Amino acid sequence: MAAPQLNSDSKYDDYDYPTTSPTAQSGHPGHTTPEQDAHVYQLRTQLEQAGYSERLDTLSMLRFLRARKFNVNLAKQMFIDCEKWRKEFGVDNLVRNFDYKEKPQVFEYYPQYYHKIDKDGRPVYIEQLGGIDLTAMYKITTAERMLQNLVVEYEKLADPRLPACSRKAGQLLETSCSILDLRGVGLSKISSVYGYVKQTAAISQNYYPERLGHMYLINAPWGFASVFSVIKGFLDPVTVAKIHVLGTGYQSELLAQVPKENLPKLFGGTCDCEGSCALSDAGPWQDPQWSKPPKWAGSKAGTSTTIDNEPSSTISTHAPQKKPQPSSEPQPARMGDQAPMG
Repeated sequence: MAAPQLNSDSKYDDYDYPTTSPTAQSGHPGHTTPEQDAHVYQLRTQLEQAGYSERLDTLSMLRFLRARKFNVNLAKQMFIDCEKWRKEFGVDNLVRNFDYKEKPQVFEYYPQYYHKIDKDGRPVYIEQLGGIDLTAMYKITTAERMLQNLVVEYEKLADPRLPACSRKAGQLLETSCSILDLRGVGLSKISSVYGYVKQTAAISQNYYPERLGHMYLINAPWGFASVFSVIKGFLDPVTVAKIHVLGTGYQSELLAQVPKENLPKLFGGTCDCEGSCALSDAGPWQDPQWSKPPKWAGSKAGTSTTIDNEPSSTISTHAPQKKPQPSSEPQPARMGDQAPMG
């Protein structure tokens, strides 16, 4: 039997990393049916006829189709909405020019970062939500810049992080492993951050589909599991299976997925990066053996306009005006999981 491989399109597919998923899941690269391949062709053709020419590669088409259960019309609308949002939000320009100078100060309240890889070779993404203080944070930055940073990190997950991890693993990796630390998160904080949570979750599920591999909610407060048991009734079973709600005794289950040497000491690992794990951005994407310049770095599109890289002198406590629309597929809110759910 021939090894599975991606049914590629020479016009759009220019990959310099493995393109076959490691597990034989229906609809995933290298494991598609003739009908699913036909849906890819149909979706791409309809988008071309509508005037689109970017991001029509096969891996992208499959992610949008999987997010909409291979309904071509729904996947097409999702893609069109995403492209409209990308233009309004200025994504192509942001990823090239955004400078989050205030990151170290913001991280004192809200660390959110990529750090090495799990046992499957996927990027590990970590958030610590217990110290969030939006009032203090908005004296350092703005809600808009926080969302801009979120989007830039999503773009960098797609390229160069995941391609570098795929090269190292020798197989296609399209998702990440997320760790959300809920230590210190009480009911008093939930209402103050709800608006921001809602926006980041919408960006994740509407515009970066099929990026979640595993999510570990650790140090979950008393009663959280009961609340989640109600919420998961509204979620896709595939998504629910990826989410693990753990209390303070999370280490054995987490270490079964993340090597001890890759997990920061704070969470029971042995890693202690110089200058802090949170600011190191350590991973295969920093290793010349596996990392290559992202394709967006070589493109000239969108470079004629430079965004304002300085925090606004007027601190906004409101979300930016350009709001993502809710997804038709409800998914758990993530403060900034740069590993979108799918």
